[in-house]
Amino acid sequence: MPRLFTALEIPRNAAMSLSLLRGGLPGARWIDVENYHITLRFIGDVDGRTADEIVERLDRIDRPEFQFRLEGIGSFGSKKPHSVWAGVSQSPEMYALQGEIERICQRIGLPPDPRKFMPHVTLARLKSSRLDDVVQYLAGRGNFHTATFTAPRFVLLSSRESVGGGPYLTEEVFPLHEARSTPSVSSRLLQPVKSLV
Repeated sequence: MPRLFTALEIPRNAAMSLSLLRGGLPGARWIDVENYHITLRFIGDVDGRTADEIVERLDRIDRPEFQFRLEGIGSFGSKKPHSVWAGVSQSPEMYALQGEIERICQRIGLPPDPRKFMPHVTLARLKSSRLDDVVQYLAGRGNFHTATFTAPRFVLLSSRESVGGGPYLTEEVFPLHEARSTPSVSSRLLQPVKSLV
């Protein structure tokens, strides 16, 4: 069975902005643009029955779509960096969705994810990149950001054992419903009062 994980997709215009960050870092193996994503929960290798149960439970999630943007870049591995990533703006809705997916996975019997959720898009895996080169690369691109965009769905992706990232296959798609706007106090005050006569 392939490795499974839930993720948010990156729209094409944001992916193109990310692709402009490629290059300029010796020892970096850049992720293909079509494989950019934000991992919500890594599930791993599971049997077919467990995979079916996960899909059934994820399909019941009823959450609104939400907006966010990609902003800033950084690296994992402070003394010996092993990857470079683009950050994600604060989004309470994203954290709520990820938390619900985490609870579903634990109810099914999967162990808790040992890592704290830190949404990001992996840009490159680093092999033998010098710390000084990584610091210089990050310093020259620290003000990176995309336009704000909407996440209308999340997906269940699978990956085969490979070096780096991808290729990823979309196994299932789970739509998020349109956000319902609640009228503001000022707009409620401006509405005409119905006559009781």
